[in-house]
Amino acid sequence: MKQRIDKLRELMKKNDLSAWIIPSSDPHQSEYVAERWKSREWISGFSGSAGTVVITLNKAGLWTDSRYFLQAEHELSGSGIELFKMGLENVPTYVDWLKEELTDGDKLGFDGEVLSVAEVNTLQNGFSTKDIEFVYNADLLDKIWEDRPEIPMSQAFILEKQFSGEGRKSKINRIREKILEFHCQATLISALDDIAWTFNLRGADIDFNPVVISYAYISIDEVRLFIKEDKLPASARNILEKEGIKIFDYYEIFNFLAKLNNQTIIIDPEKLNQKLYDSISNSCDILTKQNIAFQLKCVKNKIELDGFRNAHIRDGVAMVKWLKWMEENVGKISMSEISVSDKLEEFREVGENYKGLSFSTIAGYQEHGAIVHYSATEETNKEITANGILLMDSGAQYLDGTTDITRTISLGNLDSGEKEAFTLVLKSHINLAKAIFPRGYSGAQIDSLARVALWEKGYNYGHGTGHGVGHFLNVHEGPHQIRPNNHVPLKIGMVTSNEPALYFEGQYGIRIENLIVTEKKFENEYGEFWGFETITLCPIDLKLINKSMLNNDELVWLNNYHQIVCEKLIKYLDESEKKWLLNATKQI
Repeated sequence: MKQRIDKLRELMKKNDLSAWIIPSSDPHQSEYVAERWKSREWISGFSGSAGTVVITLNKAGLWTDSRYFLQAEHELSGSGIELFKMGLENVPTYVDWLKEELTDGDKLGFDGEVLSVAEVNTLQNGFSTKDIEFVYNADLLDKIWEDRPEIPMSQAFILEKQFSGEGRKSKINRIREKILEFHCQATLISALDDIAWTFNLRGADIDFNPVVISYAYISIDEVRLFIKEDKLPASARNILEKEGIKIFDYYEIFNFLAKLNNQTIIIDPEKLNQKLYDSISNSCDILTKQNIAFQLKCVKNKIELDGFRNAHIRDGVAMVKWLKWMEENVGKISMSEISVSDKLEEFREVGENYKGLSFSTIAGYQEHGAIVHYSATEETNKEITANGILLMDSGAQYLDGTTDITRTISLGNLDSGEKEAFTLVLKSHINLAKAIFPRGYSGAQIDSLARVALWEKGYNYGHGTGHGVGHFLNVHEGPHQIRPNNHVPLKIGMVTSNEPALYFEGQYGIRIENLIVTEKKFENEYGEFWGFETITLCPIDLKLINKSMLNNDELVWLNNYHQIVCEKLIKYLDESEKKWLLNATKQI
């Protein structure tokens, strides 16, 4: 890492640059990126999904959030890169830090293809009182990154209407209605999951996210899809073209935008990269709004929701088989964090419509469970014995839905402290699962429901309580979340995670996660009241529960949940598995 940073600094000096910014994103502002755009990981060694590296001629820093503090400390060791823990008191943003490091007349560089319009605006505002020149017309890392991977070339495929529940024409018409509503002529879409949803197109260009590297332009008069031609099979191309969708090469987008005349175009500054923005003809007007597709796809239709439910039955069956296997084999055969993850994948991949994992499995044994987004490597892979706690956060992609589930399980020799901590997290999980709230409430307004049991004991967790989930798309999907700073109103049909947690650094971590669907519960003279349907189907470890800490309502919820799990899964199991499930879901 030091050698790579030294090479970058040499290039910076040649280009008269005082600092260089390396974000985690790709040209589409994706959360997870293809190998080609893992620039921040390549330069720093930090492999988390979120973070920004800034290199000056004599200093280097990484800014990341609380999910990755422990992981970053480990992975940055010896690199010479200082860790800045975002969100903590007295920790400057990277912009504020740069303001102290740079002086008038300095040049600040970055690749304009991977920094969003919004991020560049933040930089410009941050340096409004200083004479700093921005240079972003080249990617310096490309000049020193030997054997850099190319743009991925997975084959795209059409997601049939039996899974999507809505055709392309209908979705494009709904987008056009919004374009007209905003008195515009077109919208430019660069977010890969928004494009995948709009065109019912899927691929495998990014690990775990079934998306296709592409851009899209939708106007009142035409629809253009910009994609490398070899990625689109003739059959898929024919289907799209018959519906009036014009296909162009991926990089043709820049010339096309430069030649546009007198269009008012909607762009999402959080999703569009600065280079693409700069290529839009000066004759065009720009309206900045969240992607229209981003707002539409978060509300699932009936077919999508039924698909989610069916996918969770198959996923639940795989989880039960794995949990039974763990219980019967821990301490008897050799196990590690990687091997138990692989075993769970074996159970999943035989399920109907299975298309791979939805993220890299987090198997955190003992102290590794306290690292929120831990991912075992050959170097960190921990042997698992019949002792302590294993946190298993995993999920799968199916043609009809996406799953994301966390179970914390007992492997043996528990103490009362571990049971108390687990039961507090369970109380938090149940409190959100059974919540009733007025129509229009946001995740920020109900987040505390999942924390109050922890707060009463002086505990908390640093991440959000829930994230949106895509339908056979990205496992993290907006715009809604259940967290203190997300004020997007929940809507009926949104799928969200419910995952309160507790982490004890150097000891263990506890998280319980199910997916929930927002639904209407009842209506009276005070208005509509909404709540959640829990769609994840898997036992919660009874061995970790201190029953005396649960009140009657919580016991009723847990027993009812386990009854549903048993009823929906048992018919797909053999006799020994049925016996195991009946015991795992027994009433307490």
